[in-house]
Amino acid sequence: MRRKRRRVMQRSIDPDEVLLDAFNLPSFDTNQFEGRVARSIRSKVPIAVGLFAMLIFAIFLSKVWSLQILQGEAFVVLSQNNRLDHEVLFAERGVIYDRYGNELAWNIPNTENESGLDMYSLRQYTDLPGHSLLLGFVGYPEHDTRGYWWRTDYIGKSGIERSLDERLRGENGVRIIEVDALSRVQSANVIQEPIDGENIVLTIDSSMQTQLYMAIRDGANEAGFVGGAGIIMDVRTGEVLAMTSYPEFSSQVMTDGVDTRRIAGYTNSDGQPFLNRAVLGEYTPGSIVKPYVAAAALQEELVTPTTSFLSTGEIRIPNPYAPGNYTVFKDWKAHGWVNAAQALKVSSNVYFYTVGGGFEAQEGLGIEKLAAYAARFGFGTPTGIELEGEGIGVVPTPSWKRVVFGEDDPWLIGNTYHTAIGQFGFLVTPVQAVRYIGAIANGGNLVSPHLVSSALQKQKSVGVKDEYLQVVRRGMRAAAEDGTAAAINVPGIQIAGKTGTAQLGRNNEFMNSWVVGFWPANDPQFAYAVVLEKAPAGTLQGAAPAMRSFFEWIVREQSEYAKGGYPVEVE
Repeated sequence: MRRKRRRVMQRSIDPDEVLLDAFNLPSFDTNQFEGRVARSIRSKVPIAVGLFAMLIFAIFLSKVWSLQILQGEAFVVLSQNNRLDHEVLFAERGVIYDRYGNELAWNIPNTENESGLDMYSLRQYTDLPGHSLLLGFVGYPEHDTRGYWWRTDYIGKSGIERSLDERLRGENGVRIIEVDALSRVQSANVIQEPIDGENIVLTIDSSMQTQLYMAIRDGANEAGFVGGAGIIMDVRTGEVLAMTSYPEFSSQVMTDGVDTRRIAGYTNSDGQPFLNRAVLGEYTPGSIVKPYVAAAALQEELVTPTTSFLSTGEIRIPNPYAPGNYTVFKDWKAHGWVNAAQALKVSSNVYFYTVGGGFEAQEGLGIEKLAAYAARFGFGTPTGIELEGEGIGVVPTPSWKRVVFGEDDPWLIGNTYHTAIGQFGFLVTPVQAVRYIGAIANGGNLVSPHLVSSALQKQKSVGVKDEYLQVVRRGMRAAAEDGTAAAINVPGIQIAGKTGTAQLGRNNEFMNSWVVGFWPANDPQFAYAVVLEKAPAGTLQGAAPAMRSFFEWIVREQSEYAKGGYPVEVE
């Protein structure tokens, strides 16, 4: 009974029950679980909660797997199509004008653009002949098949478009565009405005440029020359009024790049239409160097303006390699007694052999002074004109001959004679020739020819007194009146000129023809230099007859130029 009573007491008595009595029981709030005995949570409840949590986790995991794995690639494309994009705002390329404000190269809207977004403008060029080698052409911005722009600038490929490319191209801008998954533009904001390229005003008179080109083209075609070039320059300022080369390509065709047949024709042409002969062509000058040789002989006081030499059609000097024999140097005809001005009028070789290399008792300049004065007049050095790749030319000297022909071939007196009449290894460019003639015309200042109206004028003295240059100018005026350059003696304009013919080929089977000079003869304002390239030897129609039509146009259409002025005031 004692054990039974102990078991009953252990089963029925709980600590909470000990404190429960009739006194405090009524004060418990049973709704707040006061005065109630709490029971422990059953083991099935945590298991149920855990299973529910695992179910939720499994659902999320399956959804992530579906988004990332099953549909991941599709959602990547959608996300890329619904983004902020950067669009190029193309700057307008600068416009190129001639000296009178006529457009030579400009821009038009790209009407072939179907995207609705801003695109680059198309480049347009004047259709007047004779301008393409001067202006050049451009390459447009380029993109790949996906629309990615791998080149966002115009690229100047040749001519002014290339040499002044940085000034013409400007700076592109940027616009941010928000595009949705359906490629619809939601918004567009410019974050950098484009800066248009600089407009360029050239010194060129486009009408004169065209007429000069046509005169050279027609003269070359009529006489069988393969090409030619010409330049007109203001002798006081160095401004180039015309610079052209024949044959030429089309700037429009090359820029558009569509007419592949014509482009292939340019590339394969024997006439080399991509060669700007005015600045890159290097030609044997022939007799056009005689004015500077006469000026040098007068300046060195080897002769006076009245000193005369007898031209019988040749001079003979003893041959050091064959005693008793003579080496004969021909004149193109016997001229009789000639002084400096008369020698320039008739282009006497004997006179210039004598003052160049010396003959009998007459001392000559010698090759070193011939080369030094050639350098003073700008031969053998670039002029600095605003076009790339300018030719330098060659002034023959003993050191040059050693390099070209070797140590076993020494300099001979005959080499000096030939250099004095612009033969042997002498090479000049047309732009060098017009600068040199400009110095003869303006009293001895070698100006730098330039094509951009804003360019700074540069000049230096050639170191020859103007009184001697006046003798040379008289001789060149006489040559145009009734001498070797009489073909350019056009009524209504006082022209001075000097022609030159240079033999080419292994057997002298070809020739180049030059004419250089200035006008008005009594007060020079403009200089010119024209060369026609490679015709059969003996061709009678050369550069001087070709230029006659040009000077007739000056008198007929631009009489202000004929008088030494300008048609309109240039600001």
